[in-house]
Parts: sequence; structure tokens; C-alpha cells
Amino acid sequence: MNQAFSIERVPFEQKHALKQLLELYTYDFTEFEPFEVDDDGLFGYDYFEKYWVEPERHPFFIKVNGKLAGFVLVRMLTSSDPDVPSIYSIAEFFIMKRYRRLGIGKAASHQIFKMFPGAWEVFQLENNMPAIGFWRTSIRDYTANHYQERQEDGKVIQTFISKP
Repeated sequence: MNQAFSIERVPFEQKHALKQLLELYTYDFTEFEPFEVDDDGLFGYDYFEKYWVEPERHPFFIKVNGKLAGFVLVRMLTSSDPDVPSIYSIAEFFIMKRYRRLGIGKAASHQIFKMFPGAWEVFQLENNMPAIGFWRTSIRDYTANHYQERQEDGKVIQTFISKP
């Protein structure tokens, strides 16, 4: 990868740009899920506003040479059982097509894992073979192949520990 990339928290004042990128992401995702647009031609995202009010949700832009190239939404999964540790999860991850296959997604995912040390869970729909391949490679390289994978409820799920 010979392009400078950065991960930047999405400020409230720029959430409209994230909302637009989510529309592109969801459109791409219709290859794997039968999402429909509403009467305004928008897919929408049910959890969008929660990323600025719930402390366990973290929205980030992925930028290349200062330009928007994608986003990552991270959330912390918590349990009501105090003996069950919290787990970080990639809620959504998107790289625009012109920036794919350049190593940006892998580098961005590794940076996110470093930003949130601890237990992680990343999942893909079992019919989304490109995502499964991407995440297997990214997580394998990040963890030196120290991760677990399982299939459950139509998903492929990788779990691992990110060290500080």
C-alpha cells in the first residue's frame, strides 16, 4: 500500500457524510441480503443515531490521502452477567470500490484492532465469500493465525484477542 490512510472518529457535525457512505455500503450488500429502499429511495440504518449517544458504539471514517474511502463501525457487546467479559465487534466495515485490493482495508482493520485491545468477534454472512476471505486473511495476519472460527446461525464468526 503506497497511499497514506487514516482512521478518524466521525464527529457529530460530519455524520451526514457517514450516512451517505452507509447508503453505498447497504447497496453493495444487497448482493447478499434482500434489503429494500424506502419511499425516498433510501435504505436507512436503524442504529445510526446511536453512534453519537451510546458510549459502546464508535463510528470512524477511513480516509486515503485525506479523502473519504470508507468507514468502520465498532461496538462493544456487553452482558448483564458481570462474569462475562465485554467483546468488541465490527458492526459494519466498508471500503469504496476504487480503494479495494490496495491493502487499505487490511491496514485499517489492524489499526482498529490495536485501538481497542481485548476480546474481538468479527462475523460475516455465510454467503458473502468476499468478506469471509478478507476477514480470514486480515485476522490471520493480525493474530499470527491465533484465532478461532465457527459457523452459527448463517454466519461465519472469528474470535481473537487484540493485545495492547
